[in-house]
Amino acid sequence: MRLLKEGYKTIEKITGPLIFINKVASAGIGEIVRITSSFGEDYGQILQITDDLCLIQVFGETMGLAPNNTVVWLERDVIKVPLGISLQGRILNGRAVPMDGGGPIFCVEKWAPIQGHIINPWRRRSPHEFIETGISTIDFMNTLVKGQKLPIFTGSGLPANKLAAQIAKYARTFTSSDNAPPFLVVFAAIGITQGEASFFKRVFEQDGSIYRGVFFFNLAKDPTIERILTPRMALTVAEYFAFEKGYDVLVILTDMLHYCEALREISSAREEIPGRRGFPSYMYSDLASIYERAGCISGIEGSVTQIPIVTMPDDDLTHPVPDLTGYITEGQIVMDRKLHGRRIYPPIDILSSLSRLMNKGIGEGSTVPEHRLLSDQLYAAYGRFKDITRLKAIVGEEGLTTTELSFLDFGEKFETHFINQGDRRRPFDESLKYAWDCLATLPVEELHRLPSQLIDELITKKELNHDSQTTD
Repeated sequence: MRLLKEGYKTIEKITGPLIFINKVASAGIGEIVRITSSFGEDYGQILQITDDLCLIQVFGETMGLAPNNTVVWLERDVIKVPLGISLQGRILNGRAVPMDGGGPIFCVEKWAPIQGHIINPWRRRSPHEFIETGISTIDFMNTLVKGQKLPIFTGSGLPANKLAAQIAKYARTFTSSDNAPPFLVVFAAIGITQGEASFFKRVFEQDGSIYRGVFFFNLAKDPTIERILTPRMALTVAEYFAFEKGYDVLVILTDMLHYCEALREISSAREEIPGRRGFPSYMYSDLASIYERAGCISGIEGSVTQIPIVTMPDDDLTHPVPDLTGYITEGQIVMDRKLHGRRIYPPIDILSSLSRLMNKGIGEGSTVPEHRLLSDQLYAAYGRFKDITRLKAIVGEEGLTTTELSFLDFGEKFETHFINQGDRRRPFDESLKYAWDCLATLPVEELHRLPSQLIDELITKKELNHDSQTTD
């Protein structure tokens, strides 16, 4: 039996964005309510129910509302997002309302609750296949795999927005098969300024990449609750395209720190007992409810892959938000302030970065058979370069051996050529070439991670390169 909409005037108090109302019958957590007063109409959501007392989060402003002039109507429904192929190329706000001037969303196939559906662990398929981002330090050193959740940890002032836009523009599945699933980007910007929104819109429109994605822009001036809704709206759209339409979907969420700060603000208004640094004690499970919506399902062609971007206050990896994100996700990409200060872009610190599922998406039949070996050798050589750089600061360059000086040459070339690729797309084959070129600066006897056949190939490349330079 369908419940009728009911109106209540039994408001106990109004605190910030919250309304406490008692004597409510048959309400449900997550239910939408309509709030009417002499100032107009607004909407909210039921966050908590204790006996017959309901706690409601208002989507708009509560200024001017008073218990004696406000009526709360139960809508008998939950928050839903419109789904359909026509969402491609659209920019929506945190409540899935178009904000691109393109009019309403047409050809809506259905409306779906934003909480999504839990993937049955029995039907989860192991992440597989390489997703090319066009970034050498990710594609070659910390490979992203379909169905993975790989966060980017950044700091205040670092070019995370530029990197997020670059990945959204250039990401694609790494396959030559004509039967490969179509690829789509779902981009959710949380708590951004109007200037940042204009930047994203301009970048995506310049090369037409806006038409291969769905975009959610939640502005800093929007109500706090919208920052809680935005990633769930985006993921519901991603699940529709992935599991119902067969797309490989890459979801980029920036910035999850703003999401968690909104969670803390609501928790504080609810007068809950705070956890670390004032964040709610349930933040781990709340973040897990977002991150665990990435994955692949057996028998279904599509996939959902996530790149959440998290700002670390004071560059602190132990801050609760990056710390808990690291526990849930499968690795991390870390941006480095020193590299940024030297104008190296993207400033990614590969020694602090890791993709735990990299081996599932590389090697023979995917990238190249020697991918893992070359990546390991680059890691080892770059780590040695860092050690020798510290030694050089103590003993000076004249106190270093010839071999140690070759590692300094390697490190300089690795940072200025391999890492520093600028804002253009670099295909995997080009990243592979740069990897060989960097290793060619080292003595052959120092390449302990490479088997003899790869060392022979490297020697051949060195000789060919030397001959071409001599001819020139």
